[in-house]
This record gives sequence, structure tokens and C-alpha cells, in this order.
Amino acid sequence: MKYVNASNILPEKLIREIQKYVQGETIYIPKPETTYRKWGSLSGGRKLLNQRNSNIKSAFTSGTSIQELAHEYFLSIETIKKIVYSKHG
Repeated sequence: MKYVNASNILPEKLIREIQKYVQGETIYIPKPETTYRKWGSLSGGRKLLNQRNSNIKSAFTSGTSIQELAHEYFLSIETIKKIVYSKHG
């Protein structure tokens, strides 16, 4: 996160209003929630994890044990349980 001087980007009237609450401090102004993206949505990582989880669920349904899946996918038994017993994907 880079530092930006408010006087370079905000109108003077807005700066005076903000100064009623804080002066000489660094503040963080978050993005609107509508611009948030889920983790991995741009890189494709989310799609890969969803596919992996689908494969794990399918293998479990076909009879592969939780222990075998944990070993095959290098995940903990608890993580495999969360995947196979979840209602999503």
C-alpha cells in the first residue's frame, strides 16, 4: 500500500471535513465492498481448488477412504472431511 498525500487527490472542502476527525495521521480508506473479488477469481486459483474439491468428493463417493484422499492430495484428514461433507460444489 503506498502513501498518497490527501491534498494531491481530494478537494480542499473534503480535507477540512476529514480534519474534524483526524489530523496528521495516516488513514486507510478501504475499497467499496462491491469491488471485492473472491480469492483466486482473477488468477484461476479458485477454479482449480473447486475442481480439486469436486474430484475429492467424487472419489469419496466412489469408495476412496478419507485417509487415502488425505495422502493422495497432501491434505489433512480434517480438511478432507470438510471437503467431502460440505454441501457446496
